[in-house]
Amino acid sequence: MERNLRTLPALHQECLHHVSPTHRRTNPTRVSGSRNRDHLNISVLDARYNLLATLESWSEIVVEQLGVTAPARSVPQLARFLTQHLPWLAAQPPAADFAGEVESLVAELRSTIDPDPHALQTLIRQCVVDNCAGTISASPRNTGASKSRSIACSAGHSWEMHEWLTLRQLMEQQRKGVPA
Repeated sequence: MERNLRTLPALHQECLHHVSPTHRRTNPTRVSGSRNRDHLNISVLDARYNLLATLESWSEIVVEQLGVTAPARSVPQLARFLTQHLPWLAAQPPAADFAGEVESLVAELRSTIDPDPHALQTLIRQCVVDNCAGTISASPRNTGASKSRSIACSAGHSWEMHEWLTLRQLMEQQRKGVPA
C-alpha cells in the first residue's frame, strides 16, 4: 500500500505527457495551436481527476476522524498525507476498500501512460441527457468529412471536444445525484 501511495504522484505527473499526442504539440508546420484542444486524451484527464477526487475523499476521512489539518489539494500533498496516516488507515474497517481503490488508481494511471492497443473502448458514465439510457464513451471519435473529434453516448447524443469540461461537470453532478 505504501509503495502504491508513493508511486501515485509520479504517475500523475507522467500522465501530463499523454494528454495530447506529441506529434500534434510539436508539429513545426502548424501556425496556430487553437485546434490542439480537439486532440485531448480523455482517459488521461479522467484518470487524473479520479486520482485527485479519491485521495481527497480518503484524506477528508482522516482529517475528520483524527482532527488533523487537511493537506493542500494536490496529488503529492494528499499522497504524502495518506502515507503518513497509513498505520491508522490500515487499522480501520474500510482498509481493504482503501487498498483496493489505491491499487485501482495505480492500474488506471499506468494504463493511460502505456495503453493496451487491443483493449476495448472504456465506457465511463451514463449519458447526462434526461431519460437517456445510453453510456458516454471515453474514447473520442472522428466525425464527418471534416474529421473533427467528438464524444458520444451509445444512444447517439454527441458533444464536441471543446465541450468536454462542461460535460465532465454534468457527469460528476449526475454521479452525486444532482439533476442536470
